[in-house]
Amino acid sequence: MLDRFADRWALVTGASSGIGATFAEQLAARGMHLVLVARRREPMQELAARLHTQHGTRSEILTSDLAAPHQAAALHEAVSRRGIEIELLLNNAGFAVVGDAADVDVDRVGELVRLNIGALTDLTYRFLQPMLQRGHGAIVNVASVAAFQPVAYMAAYAASKSYVLHFSEGLWAETRDRGVTVMALCPGVTRTSFFDVAGVPGWLKKHRSQDPEKVVRNALTSLEKRRQYAVSGWGNWILSLLVRLATRRRVVIESMKYFRPQPKSEEPDAEATVQPPQPIESDRQNRADDAVA
Repeated sequence: MLDRFADRWALVTGASSGIGATFAEQLAARGMHLVLVARRREPMQELAARLHTQHGTRSEILTSDLAAPHQAAALHEAVSRRGIEIELLLNNAGFAVVGDAADVDVDRVGELVRLNIGALTDLTYRFLQPMLQRGHGAIVNVASVAAFQPVAYMAAYAASKSYVLHFSEGLWAETRDRGVTVMALCPGVTRTSFFDVAGVPGWLKKHRSQDPEKVVRNALTSLEKRRQYAVSGWGNWILSLLVRLATRRRVVIESMKYFRPQPKSEEPDAEATVQPPQPIESDRQNRADDAVA
């Protein structure tokens, strides 16, 4: 499958950093051109320039807040207007909210649901249907090891990732004999800004984690094997099985010790600040006649 990706297009959401940017790097190394999507333009411009220099790939940059209403449909329309046929969709955009139910930011949780579930579902169906008509293509929906269990103090996030896992597995069964693969990727703790955005800065330093490069390599290996889901790392895979053996009550009570809220700092985390909805914008990057300086 990966051999056929060369000189085709992949769309990566949440492409400005972390797992999304790493997917872009490893796909470009395999000869894929990229549609990069995130709220922040500058990091994507830097990424596109670097990938063009290293691999000669082309990139389209689209800035969008996919948590805003109708932005997933607008993104699909923006790609269609450019005549780009997406061979691989990476639904990576998403975030978590950590906090006690008594004082959690309800509006922020609403954004989480719209992005982690709503936008992912919308984009999956919009790009999946043409893939089925062509008889080839792939979709990777980024879930989490949290998808296998309820998690206290980040209940909405864990539930959203459970949806992503089950949604992707259902579509995998529907499409596996039709030339298309839909796979859920379930990373464990990964060294990105994820926990800072979630509202628990410093949490990552206290726990074992994986490099995003390893997570993405494992994901692409699993995609090549057309698996319905992939858990990155043996330890995370064993954990995903162990929570099925314990009672659900025990599992969720044990989860309380991991994300019990700490006193908030006086200064809010800049990455966690909610941004206002932005319209779809684009920059053509790395065309033969429009190289990035």
